[in-house]
Amino acid sequence: MKIRVLIADDHALFREGIRALLSGYDDLEVVGEAADGREAIEQVKERRPDIVLMDIAMPGLGGLEATLELKKLLPGVKILILTQYDNREYLYRFLKAGASGYVLKRAAGTELVAAIRAVHQGGTFLHPEVAPAVVEGYLGGIKPSEQEDPYETLTDREKQVLKLVAEGRTNKEIAGILGISVKTAMGHRANLMEKLGIHNRAGLVKFALQRGIIA
Repeated sequence: MKIRVLIADDHALFREGIRALLSGYDDLEVVGEAADGREAIEQVKERRPDIVLMDIAMPGLGGLEATLELKKLLPGVKILILTQYDNREYLYRFLKAGASGYVLKRAAGTELVAAIRAVHQGGTFLHPEVAPAVVEGYLGGIKPSEQEDPYETLTDREKQVLKLVAEGRTNKEIAGILGISVKTAMGHRANLMEKLGIHNRAGLVKFALQRGIIA
């Protein structure tokens, strides 16, 4: 039985390169590709892959937001983050969201294949360059400041809306991307602003940039 893989990345040439790499292994099969988080969710629902290779920075619905939604819709699907970012904040957020691994794009092809196999077998895979951050965080424990992080008071949907608002999306565009009504999008926007204590878009953009939610 082959391991079914879906590639979610907004760069077509990168997706083609990963597809070509994985095609050289008899136990791996690429069953779909997606250029953004929303398309990834639809492809996963349709094609039911075992593993999703998820990029972080994608237009519209990003990798974190898509991971949060996928783990709610299909808890059994395994998410392996494949990114250029070795930021500790990204790492913690994705692991908390339910990702099973974190691989940097500069890794060797054999390392990515090893990560896919490990995650498929129920394990966790962390690129050697980011693994120490996890160990350090575990040994150091959760700091009080992390417990009080206002970002963590947001619901998964509010986190999705925050990113889209910070990117300059209108309420209508947010509603279309997330598949919700404009009224619901406006409600989420109002709620997250209240929770964060930020009441204008400029403040949300600054907050999102500081947290690495947008680049």
